Amino acid sequence: MANAIKVLKFGSSSLVDSESLKKICNFLINYKSQNNVKYAIIISAIYNITNNLIKCGELAYKRNNDYKKILELIEYKHINIIHELFFKKNQSCLISRFKINLNILENLCDGIFQVEELSKSSLDNIISFGVINSSYFIAEKIKEFDLKVKWKDSRELINELGGVNLFLKKSNSKIISFFKKEKSQYIILPGFIAFSSEVKTPPLGIGGSDYIACIVASALKADLLEIWTNVNGIMTADPKLVSQAYTIKNISYEEAMELSHFCAKIIYPPTLQPVIEQNIPIKIKSLFEEKKTGSFINHISFIKKKTVTGIYVMKQISLITLEGSVMVGIPGYSKRLFKTLSEKRINVVLITQSSSEHSIAVGIHDNDVLKAKIVIDNEFYREISNKSIEPLYIEKDLCIIAIVGENMKHGTSGKIFSAMGKNSINIRAIAQGSTEKNISVVIKKPDLKKALNILHEEFFETPSKQINLFIIGLGKVGSNLLGQINQQKKYLNQEFKVQLRVIGLANSKKMIFKKKGININKYKCYLKTSSYDMSLKRFIEIMYEMNLRNSIFVDNTADSNLAMIYENFLKKGIGVITCNKIACSSNYYYYKKLKEFSINFNSPFLFETNVGASLPVISTLNDLINSGDKIYKIEAVLSGSLNFIFNQFIDNKNFFEVVIEAQKFGYTEPDPRIDLSGIDVMRKILILARECGSNIELENIYQTNFLPEECLKSTSIDNFYSILEKYNNYFYEIREKTVKTGKKLRFIAKYEKGNAYVGLKSIGIDHPFFNLEGKDNMVLYNTHRYSEQPLIIKGAGAGAEVTASGVLSDIIKASIK
Repeated sequence: MANAIKVLKFGSSSLVDSESLKKICNFLINYKSQNNVKYAIIISAIYNITNNLIKCGELAYKRNNDYKKILELIEYKHINIIHELFFKKNQSCLISRFKINLNILENLCDGIFQVEELSKSSLDNIISFGVINSSYFIAEKIKEFDLKVKWKDSRELINELGGVNLFLKKSNSKIISFFKKEKSQYIILPGFIAFSSEVKTPPLGIGGSDYIACIVASALKADLLEIWTNVNGIMTADPKLVSQAYTIKNISYEEAMELSHFCAKIIYPPTLQPVIEQNIPIKIKSLFEEKKTGSFINHISFIKKKTVTGIYVMKQISLITLEGSVMVGIPGYSKRLFKTLSEKRINVVLITQSSSEHSIAVGIHDNDVLKAKIVIDNEFYREISNKSIEPLYIEKDLCIIAIVGENMKHGTSGKIFSAMGKNSINIRAIAQGSTEKNISVVIKKPDLKKALNILHEEFFETPSKQINLFIIGLGKVGSNLLGQINQQKKYLNQEFKVQLRVIGLANSKKMIFKKKGININKYKCYLKTSSYDMSLKRFIEIMYEMNLRNSIFVDNTADSNLAMIYENFLKKGIGVITCNKIACSSNYYYYKKLKEFSINFNSPFLFETNVGASLPVISTLNDLINSGDKIYKIEAVLSGSLNFIFNQFIDNKNFFEVVIEAQKFGYTEPDPRIDLSGIDVMRKILILARECGSNIELENIYQTNFLPEECLKSTSIDNFYSILEKYNNYFYEIREKTVKTGKKLRFIAKYEKGNAYVGLKSIGIDHPFFNLEGKDNMVLYNTHRYSEQPLIIKGAGAGAEVTASGVLSDIIKASIK
């Protein structure tokens, strides 16, 4: 052919209104116009018109006069486009032509209304109204610029007999002949329709405009087929569900068809065959983002790519399982099942069968579930009645995620299961083709967005892993934690490829949530203006509703109610980081259950700060045990607050004044009675004992109390301080007795041979605890390997800043696990 041919197709999503049509026309006029280039341009219907036309036919068939209202809307939209798109002098002629077509449509609908019959040919003729008018508008608009334009009815070039089996040879001959003779530079063709000797105007169905574009490109042996739409090519995932999705620049025909089958609604898979046979590449671009490259579809993947090309989803799926021992090793059951579904035109989108042939599961669209159940029950009525086959098991509210790519033969399935498992997403069924270009998994619909983002992160976002934090408790520890997160976020992203995002925050009065992350610099302002009053129940509900991947719950409180619901988070795959000691020091059964849930649901459960603030007390103990060492004895000063108090209780200072000073610095619990009563230390040694494998309870720990009985019975913090002041001489005598012997007071915890003890002791100069200064803690591990000299861990054991750093350290460990 003398002239070069460019084939372009514009989909309905790019024909929204008069501005969209104007943009298409301006684009075509300025599209590298050369005298030796012809443009074959296939136009779809204006956006949503096809759906409205189908509604018209269906309402008319049901004798519902509302079809007339839809016709009025269709008329208004088209007339409005004519007024806004064309020069005034050309409008009346175009409106007259449109009115003629509209009268034909109205008469057709009226006939359907009268006879109460909607044949396929009638519906097809109704639908064709959309593309005929939209394509004619484009042709007439280009003419206003004095360019050579020809509007050609595609029914005169492309032939169809029955369904969608086109006489390609005859069509190709007509197309080639027409383009040879036609002198116009722009040839506009309505998409969607084709002529048939049997039916006057049958559309090609879904993807008809794509099909006509492919037929024309194939017949003319075009170098490239360009499809222009409202999105910039085929994306790695649905951008509405995955904000990090991006355009796939290069993709093979096979991959494109797999992705399109799973709702990447850019092209319709069956329509590609003509261009595939001719090895004609396809370019998909956005009309609204012309400068972007779009997607290039070719016969082979000539550029080295990622393992996975794209991830897409099919919603509204149900899983029907046929199960029975009679099916094992007996041929024919699968054939009967699929034949029954096929005869009723029920499409099966996924098949999975147990290796024992004991069960077959098929995925079908929700709309077909009832029909499928009826026909399968009828087919297998005898076997179900005599209980050789179980009654059908139907699972609804499911969806299919398809992972597509050409390089998935090595380890892709393992990565999928691992990523999903880490976030406690249960896979109900899996189907993998022998070519390994598609791995499809069935999951519950509520997990869809979370699963898509997990998989997209796994295969496309290796540079950075998003960790979503939900934090309760914004006192001294919580506020310090936020400051440290803000300070370290850049470093963590650079060094560990971890992006920490605070999604939910709560103090005792208010709570806030932001899906894209809370600006930590402004969190106090957000809390003040928040419309959410703090409600633990509602906080948890919102966290569950968000259902974000890589979620971690952080507890900076001493709330017993909160501590006792950690198991709910762990079971949902949400990690728990806590400085709250109550959970791990409650009854042994609950402690053990939390540890087991952490393992079984792959949910991090870290509580390093329960014992030594930021000191690696628990992690070191675990490392010793995991490496095969045996723990003989643990001796420790585990209360930074008590160590500070007894180090400061010198000279002329009163005991109660030192306690007040410790609380002022944030070294004690908000209620200092917890520290001075010894309960805090008891909880800590209990946790260490349990980490050693002991199943003791808090009441099994032996304690010698140094506080007067009246202090222990105080009714409030103020009352407690007044009693302390009253017993000043008592504490003075304890101190003086120790000082006279050259010793120092230390509140010590000890665990040995399954027994635990806490109490105030006088320590001599030869003991490692003697020179323990300020608020420091010290832990001595006497083990099989460290028998001559104990392993010593020493450092600050109290203070909001160091506790917060311990919490952040646990968050980082959980994130890079």
